[in-house]
Amino acid sequence: MTPSPEEVNAAMAQDGFSPYAGRSFPTQPFFGDTHLHTMTSVDAGTMTRLTQEQAFRFSRGEEVTTTHGLRAKLSRPLDFVVMTDHSEMYGLMPQLLSGNPDIIGTDTGRRWYEALTSGDDQVVFDTAMEIVASLSGDEIPIDSPKAIRHAWQDYTALADHFNEPGRFTAIIGYEWTSAGGDNIHRNVLFRGDASVANRTVPFSQFDSKNPEDLWAALAAFEEANNSDVMAIPHNGNLSNGRMFNLSNFDGSPLTPEMAEMRARFEPVVEATQIKGDGEAHPFLSPDDEFADFDTWDASNLNGTEVKTEDMLQYEYTREALKNGLKIESELGTNPFKFGQIGSTDAHTGLAAVQEDNFFGKHSGVEPEPNRWKHLVIEAPDPELSIYGWQQASGGYAAVWATENTREAIFDAFARREVYATTGTRMTLRFFGGWDFTPADAETRLPAKVGYGKGVPMGADLPLRDGDGAPTFLLAAAKDPYSGNLDRLQVVKGWLNADGTTGEKVYDVIWSGDREPGADGKLPDVGNTVDVASATWTNSIGSPELVGYWQDPDFDPALKAFYYVRAIEIPTPRWTAYEALRFGVTMDPEVPMVTTERAYSSPIWYTPEG
Repeated sequence: MTPSPEEVNAAMAQDGFSPYAGRSFPTQPFFGDTHLHTMTSVDAGTMTRLTQEQAFRFSRGEEVTTTHGLRAKLSRPLDFVVMTDHSEMYGLMPQLLSGNPDIIGTDTGRRWYEALTSGDDQVVFDTAMEIVASLSGDEIPIDSPKAIRHAWQDYTALADHFNEPGRFTAIIGYEWTSAGGDNIHRNVLFRGDASVANRTVPFSQFDSKNPEDLWAALAAFEEANNSDVMAIPHNGNLSNGRMFNLSNFDGSPLTPEMAEMRARFEPVVEATQIKGDGEAHPFLSPDDEFADFDTWDASNLNGTEVKTEDMLQYEYTREALKNGLKIESELGTNPFKFGQIGSTDAHTGLAAVQEDNFFGKHSGVEPEPNRWKHLVIEAPDPELSIYGWQQASGGYAAVWATENTREAIFDAFARREVYATTGTRMTLRFFGGWDFTPADAETRLPAKVGYGKGVPMGADLPLRDGDGAPTFLLAAAKDPYSGNLDRLQVVKGWLNADGTTGEKVYDVIWSGDREPGADGKLPDVGNTVDVASATWTNSIGSPELVGYWQDPDFDPALKAFYYVRAIEIPTPRWTAYEALRFGVTMDPEVPMVTTERAYSSPIWYTPEG
């Protein structure tokens, strides 16, 4: 029987005609970079000439001219960016090169200015290296609070100018750079605008090299100004065991107070960037076939100390997440309860990490025929030096926010509803709960049921309801400019009753009609890359993958976390595009194919009691 118009109107009024009306949860991811440098940074400023204004314009989709005269533009604008120039002698290089009296009036400033404007290439290079090295010194070479405050206020005003709520977000921030080659750097982000950020100046390693003092300074700022700030640790893979170690900075046992401070101010961690991937390492995860991805593990950041295997457990996010469960059982607080993001750490002013549009770590390795073999980081031992081809073209931070504004994006970081990508802009959803069913994965609106019956990435599972194991919804859609999806995996970590930790990677949903072999491993998806022409076909893989999963090995007595790793099919690496573009032949050791990926933030389970 056909319903009457009155019955139709009544049904529409009761259920709501639009399925999107009344929703308050995030409905789209915003992609951005929380780690970008311009000539305002002391080290970047010795090479690049791109200003903060040019970097903002580039990030929002405008074309700029690079330091070496190349035209550059993103395929798609970013949604947000954080200009994180180094806090140490903030803004020194532009003021030094312009002959600012406050800078060249000092003995060191005058000497540096005369050397950099001498026209002697070797003198310029040697001086630039001296300036870069000064970032890690014990004494500030040029102490000019007036110049720093002037540069900081110029930047915050510029960020406010480029911040367009709803279209493009310019979050105010800076980088605190400590410990020299043992990289334990942090990017500091402000939730507020220039009127708030100008109540301080960037905290630098010349104030303290101890991250605990940074957290204390951030706590004091919040209390004095009623405005939130946070710190984002860099990729830990070059810290030689210092980023996620289990002690205080001075080597003393970790205290509950310091664990709480770290958890409070560091809700997310940079898991992947140009200087390699920091999610997992094959030594730590020998059963994980995807763990060895863009691995930089020979030494610390500047090649002054060879890395040893015992350091690795304190450098990678997966192992830190496992150790966090251990610390929580001992101290009552998990200092490593963080979400995962990617960013670039580009020192070019260009947040450009799409494989066919990669502009490198610094302006000395902009696109040109031989950059694949140029030195990126020179170490005392040549065996530890980093060359152009080793740069990873990554990554970006993806944020599930209710709108594209400073406040909404900052709040998404704070609640850890974020994920890391290696440069792809795939869409990734992950929800956990106790009541999901396979039918929930059939809906075209997985977020509606996800938020309705569970919690999103970055959250804690609700208290256990009944006797079942936790259930999860996973959903991913390909980046239209990148490869199809190979598979979605769930990475689980847990704390055993004897204090040891464990991990397992589960293939949950995959493309095609493949079946796991006798060893439990899923066969490779295949490879359609034609390296010579730097092309591939999306004739394998899937444009989207949506699935349901229930933990088959759940033990309700054990603390655990779960996160999703999404893997794309093989596509050409930036080196393949470069070889084609310039008609060069690279050494056999240079990889030409990559498998882009994304890492969600975890969902944690804690036993009752």
